[in-house]
Amino acid sequence: MTNQPLVSVLMTVYNRQKYIVEAIESVLASSYQNLELIIVDDQSKDRSVEIARCYEVKDKRVKVYINEQNLGDYLNRNKAASFAEGKYLKYVDADDMIYPYGLEQLVFYMEQFPEAGYGLCSLEQDEKQIFPFQLSPIEAYQRNYIHKNSLFHKAPLSAIINREKFNAIGGFTGKQHLGDFELWHLLSQQFPVVLMPHGIVWYRVHDDQQMNDNRTDPYVPFKYKLLGLRLLKSERCPLHENERILSIEQLDKVITRFIFSAAKHHSVAKALELKKAANKSFFSILKSIV
Repeated sequence: MTNQPLVSVLMTVYNRQKYIVEAIESVLASSYQNLELIIVDDQSKDRSVEIARCYEVKDKRVKVYINEQNLGDYLNRNKAASFAEGKYLKYVDADDMIYPYGLEQLVFYMEQFPEAGYGLCSLEQDEKQIFPFQLSPIEAYQRNYIHKNSLFHKAPLSAIINREKFNAIGGFTGKQHLGDFELWHLLSQQFPVVLMPHGIVWYRVHDDQQMNDNRTDPYVPFKYKLLGLRLLKSERCPLHENERILSIEQLDKVITRFIFSAAKHHSVAKALELKKAANKSFFSILKSIV
């Protein structure tokens, strides 16, 4: 065990008393034992802290922290990472679970690619090669934007991150809803990513999740498109110039379709809200669909 790298499992919590027991126990049941479980509560109003403290008493690997004020999702993820000592960071949210062999597999895959900044699991089978395999920065961007094989839309639960490289880019910026999508872009600007299969983690779907906003407010998925456009325009974008221009043009058309869809399925006011956020003129919108 001493030769195995330490994994810091990070569990951010806000009012998760219904699910936190299963989440904690899934981590502690891991076949991979060289871990620390860092639980950071973001001013819960229920029994989440009381439950977490019970496990802290029973298992010295469990460490519980309580924020002095509510930080929100992504800043709390940074806070949890600030307590970590492991080589790798593994987020397991307080309403999700990891399979008993999950950490063992994730570490096994990552250790084969020492230069990687992070790994993503829960991916559909690749048609050309078996998992795990590594993508360079340009290959990661090409997979997502040129080959239209979605890569950057994975939740933190589906990732394992090299802590040193996470710190090198400054962690999450704190953008609501968009934090993980942005982080994978930023990491992939500088470091390779390792792709991994399904069957490692389990994502719970329930009514209290923040991502339910995606189903009701078109502005939430629209923000992903705007951020993607900004990241493609960044000087750090690793794509070849012709690929970058093509990707920008294609994404710009998607943004225009979003605006028209908002007018059709929601309201003109919502469409105008999206138009303003995209900083588009009516002329540019009409021109892009002619």
